Formats: sequence, structure tokens, C-alpha cells
Amino acid sequence: MKIAEIMTHDPEWISPETSVEDAACKMRELDAGFIPIGDGQRLKGILTDRDIVIRAVAGGLDAAISPVEDVMTPTVIYCFDDQDVRKAADLMAEKQVRRLIVLNRDKKLTGIVSLGDICVKGGDNEMVGDALEDISQSRILTY
Repeated sequence: MKIAEIMTHDPEWISPETSVEDAACKMRELDAGFIPIGDGQRLKGILTDRDIVIRAVAGGLDAAISPVEDVMTPTVIYCFDDQDVRKAADLMAEKQVRRLIVLNRDKKLTGIVSLGDICVKGGDNEMVGDALEDISQSRILTY
């Protein structure tokens, strides 16, 4: 099964200048814990609910005026929409993340895939269990 078959297609994204508060409201509206950050067609990073809590709230930033580029995760871990679901699960396990940006071969944002997507739509419970076990290992990474 290919990533394109199970991913969330055409995700919304926000600009790096968006305030943390507005980003949090957008994430609430979308019922999402993760949103891509970009300017036009170029992906600059991602924002997670954890970024908001750890870097903005605990960092004492004013969420109403602080831009997301000050708290976003600039490292984008991604897979391609034509790759096998197993490849995405392996990458999640290796990088200890629960969500991946999905790009097409022109490196344009086409979707987001989560461990939940793989679990619900991927059909391989053993693969999901292995990925979750690796993701949940104690880690130094913060996202």
C-alpha cells in the first residue's frame, strides 16, 4: 500500500509570521496537533502542539505577538507519496516521530501521514506495533 492511499491530502499550512496564538487556534479548528509552516510553496518547518507548550508557553513568550518561526521545528522529516507505507513506519520509528510530511517527487507538499493513519488504514498491526515501540523508546529528541 502506498502513502498516498492513506495520508491526509492537501493539508493546510500557515506562514512563519503567523502568531503562536493564531496557529494554536487554527490547530484547534483543524483538530490537529501538527501543522506545516511555509511561505508560498516552500516548506520551512512544522509546528506541533509540543512546540507551542515547550518553546512558547514554558518559554514565557507572548503567544499573541510571537511568530511561529520563533518556536517551530525547522527540521522537516518527510516521505514521498509514492512510497510504501512500511517505509513511512520505518522512518517514524527511526526518527521517533508520530507524523510525517508527505511530498510528491517534485518536493511539493501533498499530505501528512500519521501513525494513526497507518494503524487505521494500513492494515498491518504488527508493523504499527513495532513502529510505536521504537517511537516510544526514551529519546533525546524533543519532537
